[in-house]
Amino acid sequence: MVVKRFMFIRPGETEWNRLNRWQGQVEIPLNVHGIEQAKRLAQFIRPLGIQTLYSSSLRRASDTAEILADALNTKPIYDQRLRERHMGEWQGLVLGEIKAWYPDKYKRLRDHPFEYQIEGGESRRQVMTRVQACFDDILARGGSETIGIVSHTTAIMTIVSMLTKNQDAFDLEFSNISVTTVAQESSGDWQITQLNDVSHLEGMPTLTLGGSGEYDL
Repeated sequence: MVVKRFMFIRPGETEWNRLNRWQGQVEIPLNVHGIEQAKRLAQFIRPLGIQTLYSSSLRRASDTAEILADALNTKPIYDQRLRERHMGEWQGLVLGEIKAWYPDKYKRLRDHPFEYQIEGGESRRQVMTRVQACFDDILARGGSETIGIVSHTTAIMTIVSMLTKNQDAFDLEFSNISVTTVAQESSGDWQITQLNDVSHLEGMPTLTLGGSGEYDL
């Protein structure tokens, strides 16, 4: 079965999201609000047509995926390549601390957002390489017309950029538990048909992270 649609889901809220701490690959679980956000999406997810659900193996993503998979009567397929960028020595810090404690390194990050490798962590380019390899495997495997992917801001930006051939995807914003849909048109081109949709929350608060270089906190 040929894949016609991908639905990218950012995990629900964690306490570190609320504190604006850079999570990277730290195993932070959903907080109570994040669990309720995931449950809210689960109430609406069955009619969305997701037949196969992939997920990052990080705790905040797997917590979200398990709740959604239960509503879909399926099991998530976990892949470490869908993890968020490893933030190295900056994991657990807030942006103000990074700017104050590592001003020169932070400047290099901002000057070279794709190539700069955080000490002990990854560059955005390295994340793109592993995420693209994972996505190519998912696309080749197929098996469903609509596939859901629970992942993180940098990974979602990477895949959306690759599919739509639009570098501006790295300037998009993604909220906790948002759904962004990319569908294939009759021409074969992929287009964003739904961006950062949180209508399923019906007014429940959610935090938003943009592509300003602040990454997935």
